Amino acid sequence: MQRAYAECAEGYGFKIDPCPPREPQKKGRVEAGVKYLKRTFFPLREFRSLDEANAELRHWVLETAGNRLHGSTRQRPLALFEQTEKALLKPLPDVPPQLATWAQVKVHRDAHVQYQKCLYSVPFHLVGQRLWLKASATTVQLYRDHQLVATHPRLHRPGQRSTVDDHMPPEALAYKLRDPQWCLHAAETIGPACRALIERLFADRVLENLRAAQGLLGLKKKYGAARLEAACARALAYDNPSYRTVKTILEKGLDQHPDPQQAFDALCETYTGRGRFSRDTRTLLN
Repeated sequence: MQRAYAECAEGYGFKIDPCPPREPQKKGRVEAGVKYLKRTFFPLREFRSLDEANAELRHWVLETAGNRLHGSTRQRPLALFEQTEKALLKPLPDVPPQLATWAQVKVHRDAHVQYQKCLYSVPFHLVGQRLWLKASATTVQLYRDHQLVATHPRLHRPGQRSTVDDHMPPEALAYKLRDPQWCLHAAETIGPACRALIERLFADRVLENLRAAQGLLGLKKKYGAARLEAACARALAYDNPSYRTVKTILEKGLDQHPDPQQAFDALCETYTGRGRFSRDTRTLLN
């Protein structure tokens, strides 16, 4: 059947060997060394540690296994190694190879890439492009067309950010110069409630809340100082001093509504005080 198939293929211009090469026949001979090790070295031996096992194995290789008369070569393995193989070996590199993981990432609009929930900056002119990220146990490197464009220490906690100032555009650097003291001074010009809210933000984790404070003060351009002050006062009244709360209050116009506590006090006055049309209870039965 195989010969008929070969003749048919030759009729179309193809040449097929009717006797294809067989699989390698020396696989068992190569693996026989494993059986020799298991039968000769391991029996009647016990080890108390890995170092002790390695030391005994090295001694066994150099004294027993390496000096025996090999059944196939009829030579001592150590002597044959010195004659034919030792000169072909190359020394190990001075710097051991570093294990790393590669991933393709995209540069977001803030000039950062994300890898395992951590952010790393790259030059801002690469926004929108795809880069190759090489992550080792200690460093993260980013490449564009085989060219290294950024190097960062490896971050492990989700949400951490590694930013190089030279990667940011000029306007972003100016925004970064607005430190906590600048934020407190700007909040004081808006009003006491805004100042108190900024102080609450800086009471814990100043660096992490700096961006939130800068964003909160930036709402003044869109809504004005008066509305921002009212929104901060409302957020403090509900004990929720955050950028997201103040922004939601301004977006929904809640800062222009009366304070619920003041409305409750006015309602209480109607029942506990003297209303406009109320009558003296002493005259109701007369």
